[in-house]
Order: sequence, then C-alpha cells, then structure tokens
Amino acid sequence: MKKLWITCTLSLITFGMSLQAQTVEEILTNYFENTGGLENWQQLEGIHGYGKGRQGGQEFPGQMVQLKNGKQMQKYSVQGKEFFQGVFDGETLWSTNFLNMKAEKSSSEETANFKLEANDFPDSFLNWKEKGYTVELMGTESMEGTDTYKIKLVKEPVTVDGEQVDDISFYYFDTENYVPIAMETEIKSGPAKGKTVKVVMSDYQEVDGLYFAFSTTQYLGEQPMLSIQMDSLQLNPKVDDSLFAFPETITEGDEK
Repeated sequence: MKKLWITCTLSLITFGMSLQAQTVEEILTNYFENTGGLENWQQLEGIHGYGKGRQGGQEFPGQMVQLKNGKQMQKYSVQGKEFFQGVFDGETLWSTNFLNMKAEKSSSEETANFKLEANDFPDSFLNWKEKGYTVELMGTESMEGTDTYKIKLVKEPVTVDGEQVDDISFYYFDTENYVPIAMETEIKSGPAKGKTVKVVMSDYQEVDGLYFAFSTTQYLGEQPMLSIQMDSLQLNPKVDDSLFAFPETITEGDEK
C-alpha cells in the first residue's frame, strides 16, 4: 500500500511538472499543428456553414458565412421568417430587428468594434504577435470536467460609450489535445454589463484537413442562452457580395 501511494504521488508530481513545463507559445503551436497546420490556417479564405440553433426550447435552421476580408453573415429561419444577425459588408454592420423584422444599421461605435473582431478570422490566436496581442498562461484549471490550460488573451482596446476599455478574454485549452473547449469574457455594455459570457466548444470534426468545433453553447453566467450545432462546413466558398448588402428600402416618394 505504501509503495502504491508513493507511485501515485510521483505520478501526480510528474503530471503537474509536465503541465508547468508548457509555455503559452508551445500550447498554441500544438493547437494549430493538431488542428491542421499553421500554414493551412493562414491560407484559409472563408467558411460557409449550415446548421441549427436552439434557444429557449425552440430549434431553428440557419447558416453563417465568414470571409478573410472581414465580411460576415448569420441568417436564421424562425416560424417561416428569416432574420439576419451580425451582417458586415466591410463597412456597414446591420441586423434584423426582432420586433419589426426590419433591417437596422448598428451604431458607429458597434461597427468600429466589429471591424476589430473581423480582423481575427479565422482564429484570434492566428498571428497574434503581428496583431499586437498579448497572451499569458494563467496555469491549469478544470473546465467542463476536463483538465485545461487557461490562457489570457488581450487584444486591441474596444470603445464603450466613447471610452477605450481593455478587450480581455480567457481560453481553456484541453491539456491532451490542445484545442480550446471554452472561452470566457466580460460583457462591457448593456443591461448585462459586468456579467460573464462563456462559450463552450465541442464536437471537433475535420473538414478538408482542418478541425472545427461543430457544437457551441453560449452561457450567461450559468444559464445557457444559445446553442448552435453545425451540420456541414464548406471552406473557401464562392459568395456573392449581395449576401452582405444592407437591404435599402424604397420609400413611396422614391418609386417611379
């Protein structure tokens, strides 16, 4: 029994030392290597995905597009009505108003912050040094029942109510596969300001040599808010620019 206890203790010590020996750059290098290779990620030009969302017990089909040039779009169909979220044509950010189902442009501040986010395609950690970001290994932590490396990511400041604030998030990388299984960040404005949003990623699948999390669930505190399950992903799609264009309405006086 004493020998077994000593063996177990040494195993735990060795495991702990192996975790501490990892540097943040080694973790990120392993991450990109295990998910398809850094060069292949750098060559990715776009993603077009189809799947289903679930919120408040209701399931609805949807699709998303993300392109390297910053253009993005999410479209969902609920009870026969289509609505758009986070559509960005490179200059204008807009979404569908849930109450009147009309397209509305976002504020200049929201648009400026979104442009910063658009620079992160396809991954915030890709070329992080060139983007001026900082990363820090905070140690190890259990997340969703899994041993993880906790990494702090500090990006360019965002603007909130006219003032610049730090853009900080925490990622949790599985210590076995070196893939992120969760991300946490603090809400900076609105009714939920100060609360923590957590996104849990799972069901990693290979698409043309790259690995993506096909399942994501967003939590506000401990409350699940939105879950998305991808059915398929197409890489480097050909997408018409009209998909991102704000639908300009024609008033009666403009009609000919």
